[in-house]
Amino acid sequence: MLLARAAKVFARDRLTWAALALVVLVLALPASEPLFASLFPALERPVYRQEPFAQLLWQHCALVGASSLVAVLVGSLAGIWVTRPAGQAFKPMVDALAAMGQTFPPVAVLAVAVPLVGFGELPALIALALYGVLPVLRGTVAGLQAVPEPMQQAARGLGMTPWQALWQLQVPLALPVWLAGVRSSVIINIGTAAIASTVGAKTLGSPIIVGLSGFNTAYILQGALLVGLLAVVTDMAFERVARRVAWRA
Repeated sequence: MLLARAAKVFARDRLTWAALALVVLVLALPASEPLFASLFPALERPVYRQEPFAQLLWQHCALVGASSLVAVLVGSLAGIWVTRPAGQAFKPMVDALAAMGQTFPPVAVLAVAVPLVGFGELPALIALALYGVLPVLRGTVAGLQAVPEPMQQAARGLGMTPWQALWQLQVPLALPVWLAGVRSSVIINIGTAAIASTVGAKTLGSPIIVGLSGFNTAYILQGALLVGLLAVVTDMAFERVARRVAWRA
């Protein structure tokens, strides 16, 4: 009975099926040469083989994870600071700096960073972190400012210090909105990380960049499928976490 119920739940779990599809696609692409050869008969090499797709997936996730971690830390701390009395005067400046970081295209940030730090993952990390700060900052500020004033007054009436009220009241209530900002930031970075291959970083964008430079549509399709499916799986995972956070809130 329990096994049947578990199997039924597993069969209805969209996240599990999407993750399995991503794994199967990564493992099956190297063996899909007959399929792509039939779809693109003019291509001599219809399947990307310069690096294993599993390795590219891991490097893509590592780059997105590191840059998103920096963006979340900077955006969250900046959002908390500008909602405190001591930092409210700096809110317009922080908003302008964060918006400026997302106004510049990542390609432009990469072009500026490469002469300073060289080729590889570091300029891509800088560009993605700058690009991911704004959604986190906005989510943090919106969540903290949405806490009802009567609840904040009640916290002060109970003798809570400003920091106790922040961590015990405001942060838990702001968590769903903050998580939405983090979700947007990570999803944006998954797609944007594909262009990091233009500066030597190995990501799922490598087949796309090689395909564009060599007029190989099959490579472009293979990279795009993996990037798109990775974004779908990540978005589903955030959706599940968001439901749990909203239920607890």
